[in-house]
Amino acid sequence: MDREALLLTINELHRAVEAGLSPRGENVRPLIGVSANQKEGLSCINNTYIQSVADAGGAPVLIPVTTNLDALSAIVSQLDGLLLSGGGDINPLMWEEEPIPALQEGDPVRDTYDFMLLKLAADRCMPVFGICRGHQLINMAFGGSMYQDIRTQHPTETIKHSQQHDKAFASHTVTVEPNSLLGILTDNQDKIKVNSLHHQAVKEVAPGFKANATASDGINEGMEAYPFYPLISVQWHPETMAAAGDELMRELFRFHIEEATLYNLAKSIHRTILSIDSHCDTPQFFDEDFDIGQQGPGKVNLPLMEMGHIDAAFLVAYQAQGERDDQSLQEASNFAFRRFRQIREQVALQEQRVGVATNTADFIQLKKEGKKAFFIAVENGYAMGKDLRNLERFKEEGVTYITLCHNGSNDLCDSAVGEPEWNGLSPLGKEAVKEMNRLGIMVDVSHASEATFYDVMKESSVPVIASHSSVRALCDHPRNLTDDQIRAIAAKAGVVQICLYNEFINPEPAKASIDDALEHIRYVADLVGVDYVGIGSDFDGGGELLGCRSSNELIQITVKLLGLGYTEPEIEKIWGGNLLRVMNAVQQAAGVDQLSNN
Repeated sequence: MDREALLLTINELHRAVEAGLSPRGENVRPLIGVSANQKEGLSCINNTYIQSVADAGGAPVLIPVTTNLDALSAIVSQLDGLLLSGGGDINPLMWEEEPIPALQEGDPVRDTYDFMLLKLAADRCMPVFGICRGHQLINMAFGGSMYQDIRTQHPTETIKHSQQHDKAFASHTVTVEPNSLLGILTDNQDKIKVNSLHHQAVKEVAPGFKANATASDGINEGMEAYPFYPLISVQWHPETMAAAGDELMRELFRFHIEEATLYNLAKSIHRTILSIDSHCDTPQFFDEDFDIGQQGPGKVNLPLMEMGHIDAAFLVAYQAQGERDDQSLQEASNFAFRRFRQIREQVALQEQRVGVATNTADFIQLKKEGKKAFFIAVENGYAMGKDLRNLERFKEEGVTYITLCHNGSNDLCDSAVGEPEWNGLSPLGKEAVKEMNRLGIMVDVSHASEATFYDVMKESSVPVIASHSSVRALCDHPRNLTDDQIRAIAAKAGVVQICLYNEFINPEPAKASIDDALEHIRYVADLVGVDYVGIGSDFDGGGELLGCRSSNELIQITVKLLGLGYTEPEIEKIWGGNLLRVMNAVQQAAGVDQLSNN
C-alpha cells in the first residue's frame, strides 16, 4: 500500500469513529488491556500507561499476571485492544538461545504471560500496541530475532540507548520511514525525538512486519504489520512522553484507540446480525480423529469462528470431477452421502456449541441459543450422477445449494475450466435446475462456464447464487464473473459471494490481500447495489489472503467495511442478509416449510 492509500485509510478511520459514536449512537470508550509487571507478588504498572490510554479516549484495564489460559482467554475476549508494556529482559531460552553474561534480570512467568496475551489478542485480530519490551516480544512471537544485549552484540552502537534522565524527555532521534503508518502518524517528519531505556533490541524484523523507525546507529526502533494486521510497536516509551504533553506521542495512543473503537463496533454489529461464510471445504479433513470443536487442521472450526465472530458456515461436500461411467457416478453419489454423515457426526460431537441449519428459522434459533450453525451444500453436481432422484435425497439430507460443476465438464453442464462439451447446460442439467427449483435447493453458478451461466438464468424460475466467485473486471480469471453476469444475477435478485482465493482476487496472486477483496465487494456494490454481494471464503479449498487467512480473521472484513463508510444495515446484508434473502425466496417458491427444525 502506498502512502496516499494509507493516508486515505487513516482519514477514513478518523471519520468512522468521529465523536466516538457507534452505529447505534452509543458513546464508545474501548476497553484497552494493559499488560502488567510483576513485583513482590503484585501485578503493577506505571501510571503513565493508564493516563496515556485514558487521555486518548480508551478505558484502560490492567491485566493481572497469570498463566491460567482460561482466565486470560476470558479477559482478552472482552477487550477491544491490547497494550504490551515495557519491563525486564526476555529470557532467550524461550527461543532456544543460550543466555549471554550481559543478560539482565527477567521474569519467566511474565514471559509466558505476555506471549499468551499476544497470541490470544492476535488470534482475534485485535489491535495491539507494543512498547519497549512489548516491541521485542511481538517481534519474537512472529519469527524475528533479537539482541540479548546491544552493547556486546551490536558493535556499531554509537548512541546511548539507556538514558539516566527522566523518561518524559527525549535522549536521541530516530529516522522514520516516510511511507509507513508511523511516518503518517508523526506528521511525516524524517526524524523524531524519542526517549530510550533498553539494552535488548530487535535484530531481524519478523516476517510480515515492516521496520518503520531506526536509530542513527542502526538499531531498530519500530515496526508495523499494517495494512494487513493491526499491530504496531516501538522501542521507546511513548507513554511517559505522552503523559508529559508530547503531541506526537499522544497521536500514537489516539490511533490505537481509534482502531480499538472500530474493532469494538465490529464486534457489536456481529452480536446482532446473522453472519455467514457461504463456502468452506473443511469436510475434506473430517476423519475419525477430527474434532470441529478444536483448533487443528483447516481454516474453519468452532474456536476460529468464535474468535472471528462468524455465526455460520456452509460446509460443502466437495469432490473433484472424475470418470463418468456408471460405477464412478455411483461412487461419487456415495461419497457425497458419506460427507453428509460426517458433517452431522461433527455436529453431534459439539452439540452444545453448533447445530445444522436448513433454513433461516433454524439459523435464528441457533443464534439465540448461543450456537454456531452449519449449512450443508454440494460442490460439483457430479455427485448427482445421472439420477435426478438423488436431488430429493440431497434435500432430505439438508442440502441447501448445489454447485453445478467444478473444474471440468460433467453430465449437467460445462465448467469455466476445460473444453466445453454441452455449450452450456446439458438436457439433464436443464432438468436438474428445474428440479432444484421445485425442491427449494439454491442453484450455484460458481465454476460454471459463461454459456452454462446464461442457460441457468433462462431455466431457473428463482434467484441463483454464485457461492464463491469474484469480479473479472478486477482480476481476469475464467472463474470470475463479468459485469454482465453480475448484472444478470442482480436482475434475478440473486447474490454474488466474493471468493477469497488469491488467484481470483489479484492478477499477482502472491500480493492478494484483504484490501483487494474489499475492492471486489465495493465493485459489485457500486455496479448493482449492496443488496447483491456477500462473502464466500473458499477456506480449506484454497481460499486465503494476506490479512484474511482463516475464519478468525474474517472480523477484519467488518472492521475495514466500517472504515470505508459502510453502515450497519449494509454490513448486515453483505455478511448474510442477502444470501438469506435468496435462500428464503428459493425455499418459499418451492413451498418448503420454514419452521425451525431445532
